[in-house]
Amino acid sequence: MDVAKALGAAVTPAVLASRFSLLGSCSRFLVLFLVLSAAPAIAGERYAIVISGASGGEKYAAQQKAWRSQLATFLTTGFSFSDANVTILDEESAGSSRSTAENVRRLFADLRRRVTANDTLLLVLLGHGTFDGTDAKFNLVGPDLSAGDWKDMLGNLAGRVVVINTTESSFPFLEQLSMRGRVVITATDSAQQRFTTVFPEYFVRALADSASDLDKNGRVSIWEAFSVASASVTQYYEQKGQLSTERPLLDDDGDGIGHEAGSPADEGDLARTVYLDAEPGSATVDVATATLERRRIALEKQLDDLKTRKPSMSDADYQAELEKILTALAKISQQIRNGS
Repeated sequence: MDVAKALGAAVTPAVLASRFSLLGSCSRFLVLFLVLSAAPAIAGERYAIVISGASGGEKYAAQQKAWRSQLATFLTTGFSFSDANVTILDEESAGSSRSTAENVRRLFADLRRRVTANDTLLLVLLGHGTFDGTDAKFNLVGPDLSAGDWKDMLGNLAGRVVVINTTESSFPFLEQLSMRGRVVITATDSAQQRFTTVFPEYFVRALADSASDLDKNGRVSIWEAFSVASASVTQYYEQKGQLSTERPLLDDDGDGIGHEAGSPADEGDLARTVYLDAEPGSATVDVATATLERRRIALEKQLDDLKTRKPSMSDADYQAELEKILTALAKISQQIRNGS
Protein backbone atom coordinates (compact mmCIF):
# COMPACT_ATOMS: atom_id res chain seq x y z
CA MET A 1 0.00 0.00 0.00
CA ASP A 2 1.36 3.45 -0.93
CA VAL A 3 0.52 5.29 2.27
CA ALA A 4 1.67 8.67 1.00
CA LYS A 5 -0.56 8.41 -2.06
CA ALA A 6 -3.46 7.04 -0.08
CA LEU A 7 -3.35 9.92 2.39
CA GLY A 8 -3.13 12.52 -0.35
CA ALA A 9 -2.45 16.24 0.05
CA ALA A 10 -5.36 16.98 2.38
CA VAL A 11 -5.40 14.63 5.36
CA THR A 12 -8.43 15.17 7.56
CA PRO A 13 -8.64 13.81 11.09
CA ALA A 14 -11.64 11.66 10.15
CA VAL A 15 -9.89 10.09 7.19
CA LEU A 16 -6.73 9.52 9.20
CA ALA A 17 -8.61 7.92 12.06
CA SER A 18 -10.49 5.55 9.75
CA ARG A 19 -7.27 4.40 8.13
CA PHE A 20 -5.53 3.70 11.42
CA SER A 21 -7.70 0.61 11.89
CA LEU A 22 -6.11 -0.84 8.78
CA LEU A 23 -2.53 -0.02 9.65
CA GLY A 24 -0.06 -1.75 11.96
CA SER A 25 2.04 0.08 14.49
CA CYS A 26 5.01 0.40 12.10
CA SER A 27 2.80 1.98 9.45
CA ARG A 28 1.42 4.37 12.03
CA PHE A 29 4.83 5.82 12.65
CA LEU A 30 5.29 6.16 8.90
CA VAL A 31 2.04 8.10 8.83
CA LEU A 32 3.37 10.28 11.64
CA PHE A 33 6.45 11.07 9.56
CA LEU A 34 4.32 11.99 6.54
CA VAL A 35 2.09 14.21 8.64
CA LEU A 36 4.92 16.05 10.37
CA SER A 37 7.08 16.49 7.28
CA ALA A 38 4.15 18.19 5.54
CA ALA A 39 4.06 20.98 8.11
CA PRO A 40 6.57 23.83 8.18
CA ALA A 41 8.25 24.61 11.48
CA ILE A 42 8.62 27.94 13.21
CA ALA A 43 11.39 29.88 11.56
CA GLY A 44 14.54 29.50 13.62
CA GLU A 45 18.17 30.25 13.08
CA ARG A 46 20.35 27.57 11.54
CA TYR A 47 23.93 27.22 12.72
CA ALA A 48 26.73 25.02 11.42
CA ILE A 49 30.05 24.35 13.12
CA VAL A 50 32.70 22.50 11.11
CA ILE A 51 35.80 21.60 13.09
CA SER A 52 38.72 20.27 11.11
CA GLY A 53 41.29 18.98 13.56
CA ALA A 54 44.94 18.03 13.38
CA SER A 55 45.47 16.40 9.98
CA GLY A 56 48.56 14.33 10.64
CA GLY A 57 50.06 14.80 7.18
CA GLU A 58 49.76 16.55 3.82
CA LYS A 59 47.43 13.94 2.31
CA TYR A 60 44.94 14.22 5.14
CA ALA A 61 45.29 18.00 5.28
CA ALA A 62 44.28 18.20 1.61
CA GLN A 63 41.31 15.90 2.20
CA GLN A 64 40.05 17.87 5.16
CA LYS A 65 40.44 21.16 3.33
CA ALA A 66 38.38 19.84 0.40
CA TRP A 67 35.65 18.44 2.66
CA ARG A 68 35.23 21.53 4.81
CA SER A 69 35.29 23.79 1.75
CA GLN A 70 32.63 21.73 -0.02
CA LEU A 71 30.50 21.55 3.09
CA ALA A 72 30.73 25.25 3.88
CA THR A 73 29.98 26.22 0.27
CA PHE A 74 26.93 24.02 0.09
CA LEU A 75 25.59 25.16 3.46
CA THR A 76 25.70 28.80 2.39
CA THR A 77 24.64 28.36 -1.26
CA GLY A 78 22.59 25.17 -1.39
CA PHE A 79 20.98 25.44 2.06
CA SER A 80 21.11 29.27 2.27
CA PHE A 81 22.75 29.42 5.69
CA SER A 82 23.77 32.90 6.76
CA ASP A 83 27.53 33.30 6.37
CA ALA A 84 27.63 34.57 9.94
CA ASN A 85 26.11 31.31 11.19
CA VAL A 86 28.69 29.01 9.58
CA THR A 87 31.86 28.70 11.64
CA ILE A 88 34.94 26.75 10.61
CA LEU A 89 37.88 25.95 12.84
CA ASP A 90 40.96 24.36 11.25
CA GLU A 91 44.66 23.86 11.81
CA GLU A 92 45.69 26.23 9.04
CA SER A 93 44.00 29.31 10.47
CA ALA A 94 45.28 31.61 13.16
CA GLY A 95 43.70 33.25 16.17
CA SER A 96 40.14 32.31 17.12
CA SER A 97 39.67 30.26 13.92
CA ARG A 98 42.38 27.74 14.80
CA SER A 99 41.07 24.34 15.89
CA THR A 100 42.34 24.35 19.45
CA ALA A 101 40.58 23.16 22.60
CA GLU A 102 40.54 26.72 23.92
CA ASN A 103 38.81 28.06 20.81
CA VAL A 104 36.31 25.19 20.78
CA ARG A 105 35.34 25.85 24.41
CA ARG A 106 35.02 29.58 23.72
CA LEU A 107 32.86 28.92 20.67
CA PHE A 108 30.40 26.70 22.51
CA ALA A 109 30.21 29.06 25.45
CA ASP A 110 29.06 31.71 22.95
CA LEU A 111 26.61 29.31 21.29
CA ARG A 112 24.96 28.53 24.63
CA ARG A 113 24.09 32.22 24.87
CA ARG A 114 22.83 32.50 21.28
CA VAL A 115 21.08 29.27 20.31
CA THR A 116 17.38 29.07 21.21
CA ALA A 117 14.92 26.18 21.38
CA ASN A 118 13.67 26.89 17.84
CA ASP A 119 17.15 26.81 16.30
CA THR A 120 19.03 24.00 14.58
CA LEU A 121 22.74 23.38 15.09
CA LEU A 122 24.89 21.09 12.94
CA LEU A 123 28.27 20.05 14.33
CA VAL A 124 30.65 18.17 12.03
CA LEU A 125 34.01 16.83 13.20
CA LEU A 126 36.55 16.14 10.44
CA GLY A 127 39.97 14.65 11.02
CA HIS A 128 41.17 11.91 13.32
CA GLY A 129 40.10 10.28 16.54
CA THR A 130 41.90 8.15 19.09
CA PHE A 131 41.01 5.73 21.87
CA ASP A 132 43.48 4.85 24.62
CA GLY A 133 41.39 2.13 26.20
CA THR A 134 39.60 4.58 28.48
CA ASP A 135 38.88 7.84 26.64
CA ALA A 136 37.95 8.52 23.04
CA LYS A 137 39.22 11.87 21.79
CA PHE A 138 38.92 14.08 18.74
CA ASN A 139 42.37 15.27 17.68
CA LEU A 140 42.80 19.04 17.81
CA VAL A 141 45.78 21.32 17.43
CA GLY A 142 47.42 20.99 20.82
CA PRO A 143 45.53 19.26 23.65
CA ASP A 144 42.61 17.10 22.53
CA LEU A 145 39.07 17.01 23.88
CA SER A 146 37.51 13.73 25.02
CA ALA A 147 33.97 12.56 24.36
CA GLY A 148 33.22 13.53 27.96
CA ASP A 149 34.49 17.05 27.33
CA TRP A 150 32.21 17.38 24.32
CA LYS A 151 29.30 16.10 26.38
CA ASP A 152 29.86 18.87 28.91
CA MET A 153 30.10 21.55 26.23
CA LEU A 154 26.92 20.41 24.47
CA GLY A 155 24.97 19.60 27.62
CA ASN A 156 23.21 22.95 28.13
CA LEU A 157 22.85 23.79 24.47
CA ALA A 158 19.28 24.54 23.39
CA GLY A 159 17.77 23.80 20.00
CA ARG A 160 17.80 20.76 17.76
CA VAL A 161 21.38 19.52 17.65
CA VAL A 162 22.93 17.19 15.07
CA VAL A 163 26.41 15.87 15.88
CA ILE A 164 28.42 14.04 13.22
CA ASN A 165 31.80 12.61 14.20
CA THR A 166 33.31 11.29 10.99
CA THR A 167 36.54 9.97 12.49
CA GLU A 168 37.98 6.59 13.44
CA SER A 169 37.32 5.37 17.01
CA SER A 170 34.29 7.68 17.13
CA PHE A 171 31.68 5.30 18.60
CA PRO A 172 32.17 6.43 22.24
CA PHE A 173 30.97 9.88 21.15
CA LEU A 174 27.60 8.32 20.32
CA GLU A 175 27.42 6.76 23.77
CA GLN A 176 28.42 9.99 25.52
CA LEU A 177 26.47 12.55 23.48
CA SER A 178 23.23 10.63 23.00
CA MET A 179 20.13 12.30 24.42
CA ARG A 180 16.47 12.70 23.60
CA GLY A 181 15.87 15.27 20.88
CA ARG A 182 19.40 15.02 19.49
CA VAL A 183 20.79 13.21 16.44
CA VAL A 184 24.26 11.69 16.83
CA ILE A 185 26.12 9.99 13.97
CA THR A 186 29.49 8.26 14.18
CA ALA A 187 31.61 6.70 11.45
CA THR A 188 32.33 3.59 13.51
CA ASP A 189 30.45 1.18 15.74
CA SER A 190 33.45 0.50 17.97
CA ALA A 191 36.27 2.42 19.59
CA GLN A 192 38.55 -0.33 18.26
CA GLN A 193 37.94 0.68 14.62
CA ARG A 194 41.11 2.73 14.34
CA PHE A 195 41.65 3.01 10.58
CA THR A 196 41.08 6.26 8.72
CA THR A 197 37.47 6.52 7.58
CA VAL A 198 35.93 7.24 4.17
CA PHE A 199 32.55 8.15 5.69
CA PRO A 200 33.17 11.94 5.64
CA GLU A 201 33.80 11.88 1.89
CA TYR A 202 30.46 10.22 1.22
CA PHE A 203 28.46 12.13 3.82
CA VAL A 204 29.49 15.51 2.41
CA ARG A 205 28.56 14.27 -1.06
CA ALA A 206 25.21 12.91 0.10
CA LEU A 207 24.15 16.18 1.70
CA ALA A 208 24.76 18.07 -1.55
CA ASP A 209 23.32 15.46 -3.93
CA SER A 210 19.64 15.72 -4.88
CA ALA A 211 19.71 11.97 -5.56
CA SER A 212 19.86 11.53 -1.78
CA ASP A 213 16.24 12.68 -1.63
CA LEU A 214 14.98 9.12 -1.22
CA ASP A 215 11.35 9.97 -0.47
CA LYS A 216 11.25 12.52 -3.33
CA ASN A 217 9.84 15.36 -1.25
CA GLY A 218 12.33 17.86 -2.65
CA ARG A 219 14.54 17.91 0.45
CA VAL A 220 17.39 15.81 1.88
CA SER A 221 16.97 14.89 5.53
CA ILE A 222 19.78 13.95 7.89
CA TRP A 223 18.51 10.36 7.80
CA GLU A 224 18.62 10.26 4.01
CA ALA A 225 22.17 11.67 3.87
CA PHE A 226 23.24 9.14 6.50
CA SER A 227 21.60 6.26 4.62
CA VAL A 228 23.12 7.18 1.26
CA ALA A 229 26.57 7.76 2.77
CA SER A 230 26.40 4.44 4.65
CA ALA A 231 25.53 2.57 1.46
CA SER A 232 28.45 4.25 -0.31
CA VAL A 233 30.83 3.19 2.47
CA THR A 234 29.70 -0.43 2.11
CA GLN A 235 30.12 -0.27 -1.67
CA TYR A 236 33.59 1.25 -1.31
CA TYR A 237 34.92 -1.72 0.66
CA GLU A 238 33.11 -4.26 -1.51
CA GLN A 239 34.67 -2.83 -4.66
CA LYS A 240 38.11 -2.96 -3.06
CA GLY A 241 37.50 -6.53 -1.94
CA GLN A 242 38.26 -5.61 1.66
CA LEU A 243 36.51 -6.16 4.95
CA SER A 244 34.96 -2.90 6.09
CA THR A 245 36.90 -1.17 8.86
CA GLU A 246 34.07 1.24 9.63
CA ARG A 247 30.34 0.91 10.20
CA PRO A 248 28.40 4.20 10.50
CA LEU A 249 25.77 4.38 13.23
CA LEU A 250 22.98 6.82 14.08
CA ASP A 251 21.22 7.43 17.37
CA ASP A 252 18.25 9.76 17.70
CA ASP A 253 16.18 8.26 20.50
CA GLY A 254 18.59 8.88 23.35
CA ASP A 255 19.39 5.26 24.20
CA GLY A 256 23.09 5.57 23.38
CA ILE A 257 23.10 2.42 21.28
CA GLY A 258 22.90 3.49 17.64
CA HIS A 259 21.96 1.46 14.59
CA GLU A 260 22.98 1.12 10.96
CA ALA A 261 20.90 2.65 8.20
CA GLY A 262 19.49 -0.72 7.13
CA SER A 263 18.66 -1.88 10.64
CA PRO A 264 15.02 -2.70 11.38
CA ALA A 265 15.43 -1.21 14.88
CA ASP A 266 13.27 1.67 16.04
CA GLU A 267 15.75 4.38 15.09
CA GLY A 268 15.64 7.35 12.75
CA ASP A 269 12.19 8.82 13.51
CA LEU A 270 13.72 12.15 14.49
CA ALA A 271 16.49 12.19 11.87
CA ARG A 272 13.90 11.70 9.13
CA THR A 273 12.33 15.03 10.10
CA VAL A 274 15.54 17.05 10.43
CA TYR A 275 16.49 19.13 7.39
CA LEU A 276 19.24 21.71 7.02
CA ASP A 277 17.56 23.85 4.38
CA ALA A 278 15.13 26.60 5.33
CA GLU A 279 11.62 25.41 6.13
CA PRO A 280 9.15 26.09 3.28
CA GLY A 281 7.29 29.31 3.98
CA SER A 282 9.34 30.04 7.08
CA ALA A 283 9.85 33.66 6.09
CA THR A 284 6.11 34.35 6.22
CA VAL A 285 5.13 32.55 9.41
CA ASP A 286 2.52 34.71 11.17
CA VAL A 287 1.27 34.79 14.74
CA ALA A 288 -1.56 32.33 14.11
CA THR A 289 0.79 29.83 12.50
CA ALA A 290 3.28 30.25 15.31
CA THR A 291 0.51 29.41 17.78
CA LEU A 292 -0.31 26.26 15.83
CA GLU A 293 3.36 25.35 15.72
CA ARG A 294 3.65 25.64 19.49
CA ARG A 295 0.69 23.29 19.80
CA ARG A 296 2.31 20.90 17.33
CA ILE A 297 5.55 20.90 19.34
CA ALA A 298 3.58 20.16 22.52
CA LEU A 299 1.88 17.22 20.82
CA GLU A 300 5.24 15.91 19.63
CA LYS A 301 6.43 15.97 23.23
CA GLN A 302 3.30 14.04 24.24
CA LEU A 303 4.11 11.49 21.57
CA ASP A 304 7.66 11.18 22.84
CA ASP A 305 6.38 10.67 26.37
CA LEU A 306 3.87 8.09 25.17
CA LYS A 307 6.64 6.13 23.47
CA THR A 308 8.53 6.08 26.78
CA ARG A 309 5.46 4.80 28.65
CA LYS A 310 4.59 2.12 26.08
CA PRO A 311 6.18 -0.83 27.98
CA SER A 312 3.95 -0.16 30.99
CA MET A 313 0.72 0.19 28.98
CA SER A 314 -1.68 -2.28 27.47
CA ASP A 315 -1.62 -2.39 23.68
CA ALA A 316 -5.20 -1.12 23.50
CA ASP A 317 -4.48 1.90 25.71
CA TYR A 318 -1.28 2.67 23.82
CA GLN A 319 -2.98 2.50 20.41
CA ALA A 320 -5.86 4.67 21.63
CA GLU A 321 -3.54 7.41 22.89
CA LEU A 322 -1.39 7.14 19.78
CA GLU A 323 -4.38 7.59 17.50
CA LYS A 324 -5.60 10.57 19.52
CA ILE A 325 -2.25 12.37 19.29
CA LEU A 326 -1.73 11.60 15.59
CA THR A 327 -5.25 12.74 14.74
CA ALA A 328 -4.60 16.05 16.51
CA LEU A 329 -1.28 16.40 14.68
CA ALA A 330 -2.98 15.78 11.34
CA LYS A 331 -5.58 18.45 12.08
CA ILE A 332 -2.94 21.02 13.03
CA SER A 333 -0.84 20.14 9.97
CA GLN A 334 -3.84 20.73 7.74
CA GLN A 335 -4.52 24.08 9.38
CA ILE A 336 -0.92 25.16 8.90
CA ARG A 337 -1.01 24.17 5.22
CA ASN A 338 -4.28 26.03 4.74
CA GLY A 339 -2.93 29.10 6.51
CA SER A 340 -5.67 29.05 9.14
